[in-house]
Amino acid sequence: MSSANIALLGAIAGFTIYLGLPIGRLRKPTPRLKAGLNAVAIGILIFLVWDVLTHAWEPTDEALGNHAWGTVASGGATLAAGLAIGLVGLVHYDGWIARRRQAAAERLAGPGAAATTELAPKVRSQASSLALMIATGIGLHNFAEGLAIGNSAAQGELSLAVLLIIGFGLHNATEGFGIVAPLAAEGERPSWVTLLWLGLIGGGPTFLGTLVGQHLVNDTLSIAFLGLAAGSILYVVIELLAVARKAALKTITTWGILAGLLLGFATDAVVTAAGA
Repeated sequence: MSSANIALLGAIAGFTIYLGLPIGRLRKPTPRLKAGLNAVAIGILIFLVWDVLTHAWEPTDEALGNHAWGTVASGGATLAAGLAIGLVGLVHYDGWIARRRQAAAERLAGPGAAATTELAPKVRSQASSLALMIATGIGLHNFAEGLAIGNSAAQGELSLAVLLIIGFGLHNATEGFGIVAPLAAEGERPSWVTLLWLGLIGGGPTFLGTLVGQHLVNDTLSIAFLGLAAGSILYVVIELLAVARKAALKTITTWGILAGLLLGFATDAVVTAAGA
């Protein structure tokens, strides 16, 4: 199989994320549906945190077994740095967004409200910010998945590469739902352009990772992106749990989280069968 065909299949795997994005355009979901959508997203993202950290730790775990202390130190430090940047970095980013939103609201409420009304659409709501953060975290994760596809192809393991593409494609379809769940839960209907943009952020990196992975086989790079992904996704899980607590629908939330977890494991089955 040519490099161009591998890249094309990597693109298909990434852009299956668009299968779940249209859910974000649901009209006036009920409170119970909102809570359910939010809970399923939490379950999917919890699974992704586990999945990402498992793959990120594998090289270091193997190095520990071989007593390769240099590799252990570099791998552990890379993972820790990625987690810190992904988790703490988003805390500061979210704070900056909140201050920007507040400043825009104050300007609109002041004497020059008529002149600054045009600024309002540029200030993202909390749900929009969460959707963007989820898409970014998933995008980092998917870049690492693309690296795995490209690396397999580069090493001549084409059957493995194709199975990874199928598995990641199924996985990405559920990730698209996770991206727009905060919007659906808040009753915000994103435009088709917004969904296109979120899909590019979340799914496009699979294609880019496939291109890079065919020419660069590097555990440190993969660990770095997986660490960033895990940190950012973990932050979003914390935020969505706060939304779930406000909904005060514990039974629906619990069943939704369980459904999301099971969905994550189910769509990951093909990847696991491929030996990834």
